[in-house]
Amino acid sequence: MSSPLDGLDSTLNQPKRLAAIAMIAASTSCDFAFLRNQLRLNDSDLSRHMTALNHAGYVTVRKSGGGRGSTTTYSITPAGRTAYKRHRDTLTAFLAAHDPNTSTQ
Repeated sequence: MSSPLDGLDSTLNQPKRLAAIAMIAASTSCDFAFLRNQLRLNDSDLSRHMTALNHAGYVTVRKSGGGRGSTTTYSITPAGRTAYKRHRDTLTAFLAAHDPNTSTQ
């Protein structure tokens, strides 16, 4: 039996990961400092979530420079874009179907 929540992705269910991939999907790429500042996360927390997205195949990581001047940049992969769209569409449809402000009577 299928569920209306079957389209949700367990990797993207974590709110910080969902927020990060949403920001990356809306641009060509995002660097670590930008994501950290926008999401108000510490380095360790953001690194952990970005590693999970990378291991899932949802983002690519590009490192440039070295030492204190290094930059880590993330881009969404085609698989990441597909997973994000499916997750977002499933969540949007579920919430719309259960909106207390919408009369279905």
